[in-house]
Amino acid sequence: MKIIQTVGVEKTFTQGGAQVQALKGVDLTINRGEFLAIVGTSGSGKSTLLHILGGLDQPTKGQVIVHNTNIEKLSDEALTIFRRRNIGFVFQKYNLVPMLSVWENIVVPILLDGKTIDQAYINQLLELLRLKEKVNSHPNELSGGQQQRVAIARALATKPVIIFADEPTGNLDSKTSQDVLGLLKITSKKFKQTMVVITHDDEVAQMADRIVRLEDGALV
Repeated sequence: MKIIQTVGVEKTFTQGGAQVQALKGVDLTINRGEFLAIVGTSGSGKSTLLHILGGLDQPTKGQVIVHNTNIEKLSDEALTIFRRRNIGFVFQKYNLVPMLSVWENIVVPILLDGKTIDQAYINQLLELLRLKEKVNSHPNELSGGQQQRVAIARALATKPVIIFADEPTGNLDSKTSQDVLGLLKITSKKFKQTMVVITHDDEVAQMADRIVRLEDGALV
């Protein structure tokens, strides 16, 4: 059953007075519960596609249907709410709030949505991601791998149906990368979530259920 579909998605930027076509007629279907890796060289359009799939950017042309919703037709406010309730993001830069503890960083998206924190679920995430001993620590007291695990927990905290991860292991060493991706795969299966990972690392991509490749803005 499909959870994401793009139809003829194009994206054009103006750069230095010239038109640059970052995406060229991308047709992509992603199934519910799938772990998909999108690979390609730098500048191939991977991150642009991820941002469009996640509603962080709008296509110049084409349709983006996520969880039965044509997201490019939503107002800015409706799109923000849709993202918050359906999508979790994990970025290469962890984007943790320095003055907040690990626990506070994880639950902040729930509080922003005015919802009650599911303590049992958050504790389950902390156990799974090996963070229980770090709940009162602050980001500057954590290793890179620990900070990335906090970012994953934050992405999962709202129980999203889709997780988008943009080069989530880019700042990590090889062993920590494997640990983090392994944990992402475990959590996505355990909580029946769809996961889409952007990576240029073939070892990371091999952990996915399916790999698609972008070259010069087109799927190959």
